[in-house]
Amino acid sequence: MRNIIIIGSRGYQYNYGGWETFVKEFVDNNHDDVKFYIPRLVDKKELDKKIEQIGKVEVNNIYVPKQGFVTMFTFTIKSFEYFVKYIEAKELKNTTIISLGCKIGPLMPKYYKKLHKLGVSIIMNPDGLEWKRDKWNWLIKQCFKISEKYSIKYCDAVVCDSKAIKKYIDDKYKKYNKPSYFIAYGAYLKEDKVSQETKQYLKNNFRTKVNDYYLVVARFVPENNLELIINEFIKSKTKKKLIIISNVEHNKYYNYLLEKTNFDRDNRIFLPGPIYDQELLREIRVGAFAYIHGHSAGGTNPSLLEALSTTDINILFNVEYNKEVGEKSTLYFSNKEGSLTKVINKLEQNKIIDRKKYGKMSKQRIKDEYTWDVVERKYRVLFNDLGDIDE
Repeated sequence: MRNIIIIGSRGYQYNYGGWETFVKEFVDNNHDDVKFYIPRLVDKKELDKKIEQIGKVEVNNIYVPKQGFVTMFTFTIKSFEYFVKYIEAKELKNTTIISLGCKIGPLMPKYYKKLHKLGVSIIMNPDGLEWKRDKWNWLIKQCFKISEKYSIKYCDAVVCDSKAIKKYIDDKYKKYNKPSYFIAYGAYLKEDKVSQETKQYLKNNFRTKVNDYYLVVARFVPENNLELIINEFIKSKTKKKLIIISNVEHNKYYNYLLEKTNFDRDNRIFLPGPIYDQELLREIRVGAFAYIHGHSAGGTNPSLLEALSTTDINILFNVEYNKEVGEKSTLYFSNKEGSLTKVINKLEQNKIIDRKKYGKMSKQRIKDEYTWDVVERKYRVLFNDLGDIDE
């Protein structure tokens, strides 16, 4: 039996975040002889070190008081410290750690040495290129660059969720000679319909109906281009709604958006906050007239895969990460003024009429590259390649 420890998400749970989605789906879709160990972030001291067994998953509670930006860094450090001791105490064999994100790079040499002595292999998934994100200042970006370097150097294999990031890692860190693998997230393909309950939900909450709204599912950060999307939508001629499902917080970025776009004055635009009910969210995707994906940083985004598996027309921001996923099955827009407005107006005028053709192509992209079965098969190859780590 293989033991797999996944560090870097908030735990084994559905949450409004890519890592949590990955962990839940990766575990639930794994059919091998595996036991999973997943630390869960808790902010109540009395829960610290308590263990809960959920099927083949051992959930290990780790207490970290709320520290804002640095919470996940502290949590990751404490998770590594916890499992170094745990592996040694339990004498776990055939163990692999999957580390999500380059959070604590400068500390990785210490853990790499300790874990190798215990025969443990480390897989690093750097996610996107964190130092490229607009939300960070110059100093933090430099810290992320350093962390990325150490994270890649002190691991046994690198998993990249996009081909573009794999190429970057291979070129940038060629001297470390680390094997790298392209393994993206997954999505489900199934016969979808919008239930009466969801139709009523759309009517009650957004004053809209099936096929009468554009949809965005994205975190509330600058690199997801919400300002651009809102401004372009406001200028369009559509009478349809724009529903932006996000972790809306009345923070500086929210106030900035409000000041720059005046979206509160347009009764077509709704920002309801996050929706954690996955079935409801899927049906809202199915019912959308079109999905708009504004992500410009990072790699393959789970919300994009979910959109391609459900929504016929998908409109993506034209960057390499999105183009390698959508290829010819989607429409594209740029940050050039009027670009997205033009696409929306064409759709409204029925100048892009073969919706089902686009929907069929996008679902074929998921089937070919991005189902959870594909993800599981690729990880199985990776685990076999790793073999045992010499002490």
